[in-house]
Amino acid sequence: MPALEVSTFSPPAWLRSPSIQTIAPALFRPQHHKLHHQLESLNLPDGDCIEIAWFQNSLSERQNKKLAIITHGLEGSINSGYVVGLTKVLVQAGYLTLAWNMRGCGSKPNKLPSWYHSGKSEDLEAVVDHADRLHPDKPIVLVGISIGGNILCKYLGEQGSKVSSRIAAAISVSAPLDLRGSALTLAKRSRRLYMQYLMRPLRERVRSKAIMFPELISANGIDDIVSFEEFDRLYTAPLHGFNSVDHYWDTCSGSRFLESVRVPLLLVSALDDPFLSPTCFPHQHANNSSWITLETPRYGGHVGFIDNLNMRDTWLERRVVEFFPS
Repeated sequence: MPALEVSTFSPPAWLRSPSIQTIAPALFRPQHHKLHHQLESLNLPDGDCIEIAWFQNSLSERQNKKLAIITHGLEGSINSGYVVGLTKVLVQAGYLTLAWNMRGCGSKPNKLPSWYHSGKSEDLEAVVDHADRLHPDKPIVLVGISIGGNILCKYLGEQGSKVSSRIAAAISVSAPLDLRGSALTLAKRSRRLYMQYLMRPLRERVRSKAIMFPELISANGIDDIVSFEEFDRLYTAPLHGFNSVDHYWDTCSGSRFLESVRVPLLLVSALDDPFLSPTCFPHQHANNSSWITLETPRYGGHVGFIDNLNMRDTWLERRVVEFFPS
């Protein structure tokens, strides 16, 4: 499906800065859920576990006839502002909604020396399969944010024509579909503020893991790491079984899986996203696929898309509900 030439996202002039769009929601949106939810642990085949939170409206689970699954971004969680906002609108729209914490992003550390990465699609597969077993009567929609969006695209491409007929649609938002391109973009001097923000929790994660597994992981020099290339070369690649940082980037970039997607998929990324390279906008894949819609608003930053300062709801949240089947 051809890329959308015009997006409906048009913020007022004073909200068009990519820095405002990226930073304001991250700092000022509510970072906790007011919705009642049930938390459970899901054991994984390799002996690790992840946390899953279930949200629903006042109706019973049987009356919520649709199921939504939300995958967060780098160092996010079910309590990230964008997850809180999406959960709220999906529950209001009648979805039984599942948000999950990637390994180590929940209330306690995960069990293994490794944690999550931008291509950990087997964990999303485990979540989808678990939800499918519990609610075999509900159609499923998927939302992935930032690296969660990359994981989502990789998962759908890996499933290909074997994908469950229960998955009705999916949306990937601000996804670094070319991991190398995104890493090199964020390594620019003009992106230094963003990298400092992103590296802070990653450094703490390494320090925590070094205490848990001192024979395998060292935090020496962690404060000197200022780019994803260094971090992925020293930690992500070796701890997750990749031969090199290039092997990790090449095999986990979501763009290489798009041609196999067989589910209606909306890709939403702002053209001014400071985290993304031009190679993260798969125009050719969208033009060649009847399954993929690429929407590239001129503004929006990284996981921003705010069109009002109270941020009680965003254009992105309305767009998600609009795209999914009623």
